[in-house]
Amino acid sequence: MFKTSSFTKMINSEQHVTIKNNNGKHMKVTDHIKNANGKTLFSFEIIPPKKGNSIQQLYNNIDPLMEFNPPFIDVTTSREEYLYIEKEGLLDRKITRMRPGTVGICAAISHKYNVDTVPHVLCGGFTKEETEYLLVDCHYLGIHNVMALRGDAMKHEQYFKACDGGHKFAKELVGQIQNLNKGQYLHDVIEVDGKSDFCIGVAGYPEKHLEAPSLKTDLKRLKEKVDAGADYVVTQMFFDNKKYFEFVDAAKAEGITVPIIPGIKPLAVKRHLQLLPQVFKIDLPEDLIDAVDGCKTNQDVRKVGVEWAIQQSKELQEAGVPVLHYYSMGKSDNVKAIASELF
Repeated sequence: MFKTSSFTKMINSEQHVTIKNNNGKHMKVTDHIKNANGKTLFSFEIIPPKKGNSIQQLYNNIDPLMEFNPPFIDVTTSREEYLYIEKEGLLDRKITRMRPGTVGICAAISHKYNVDTVPHVLCGGFTKEETEYLLVDCHYLGIHNVMALRGDAMKHEQYFKACDGGHKFAKELVGQIQNLNKGQYLHDVIEVDGKSDFCIGVAGYPEKHLEAPSLKTDLKRLKEKVDAGADYVVTQMFFDNKKYFEFVDAAKAEGITVPIIPGIKPLAVKRHLQLLPQVFKIDLPEDLIDAVDGCKTNQDVRKVGVEWAIQQSKELQEAGVPVLHYYSMGKSDNVKAIASELF
């Protein structure tokens, strides 16, 4: 139906590797990678349910993916947004979070499935004090991995703007987390044996961040995050593996030696052809565009997206990537179809 660059033979069942925590203890993402001894691991990212909804729907989508032994699951964090409420003929603006509960969901998932969880921690919408409280909660709950992100601009803002008392850049957030690992709190230095020991993930952009003036500049910013204490990188979605391989080579040339995990999103609906390049400033391969254009329904598009992601994942796995990380967006059927062919 369509082709990608130099995909190789199917992996066999002997390549399957089961990851278990040592004596049920939680582990760092980097330790999971080390313990896999070169085998590619499977992981995925979920979004919290909107407030008022049950967590059971989330469980229903996680359940089918647990057979593939994910060593960790990422849980996104939503930043605040404005809600306008009519009051006496006027619109009263209130700040709300539509999908709160990231840390609570991480704790619930970790307890239910005995799997490590990675809460996303944002600069946007959080003061440094609020970030410290969140990290302390994670430490108490035995959550040892966090993903440090700047976050997006609010919907009404053209550019990202830090809140009063918050971080402007992800490297500053990484620095705060590392300080906490040393027992250095915002207003205290506490000498205790039970210091936090967070493993810190950060984002990388194979086709550069949409605000970066060049890929070279963006790689310098990534190097700053690693120098501040980041332990691994997870990439933004991409649909051309060449972009990932070139990005990894360029990162190494910049002096970045931490694991770089590819992030994969299966294309699901026809409007993704316009939406994804617009929102994330990424290119789609012509073969993929042609295949989607030939689809009559979104169900057909979903099949194309699964097949493309399977072929994409096979090549990455053959290349020895540490983890294949899937952006599930709360739906597991397409990720399950992909993982079934690889793990």
